[in-house]
Amino acid sequence: MAEQTAAVAEHPEAQQYVDDMVRARGYVLDYHKVMAKHDFEVLQATNGLVHAAYLKERLLDRKVKELIFVNSLTVLKAPKGQIESHIRVALDLGVSPQEILEAIEIALPEAGVVAFQIGFDAWKSVTGATGLDPTVEVHDAGEVS
Repeated sequence: MAEQTAAVAEHPEAQQYVDDMVRARGYVLDYHKVMAKHDFEVLQATNGLVHAAYLKERLLDRKVKELIFVNSLTVLKAPKGQIESHIRVALDLGVSPQEILEAIEIALPEAGVVAFQIGFDAWKSVTGATGLDPTVEVHDAGEVS
């Protein structure tokens, strides 16, 4: 607690900055929160790049950028939670679950089935999608994540 108080005293604007990040992005990652406390200047620098490339209104709208993010994070095999956060933002922006799935499917020819399954699992978790169970005897592969 004393450590957090010292960090806030050194950068009193850090908490407001994190809250503003949530308002602008629709999410905040754990590293954002920790960097705000431990290296606020680097957080601001990295967030500046994200703002210029992702948040600032330019030729691509935010929906398209979210689909690109979901696809690129899938290809990079990012942590499921990070992919899920962008899927949720895309849904909040009015992107349909099917459009998001199509963006994830683009990973198949370039990154393969393993990368696709990571994005697909995140999509399935966020959307609550279910499948069809076989009606014949099958060896169950279990959950593939």
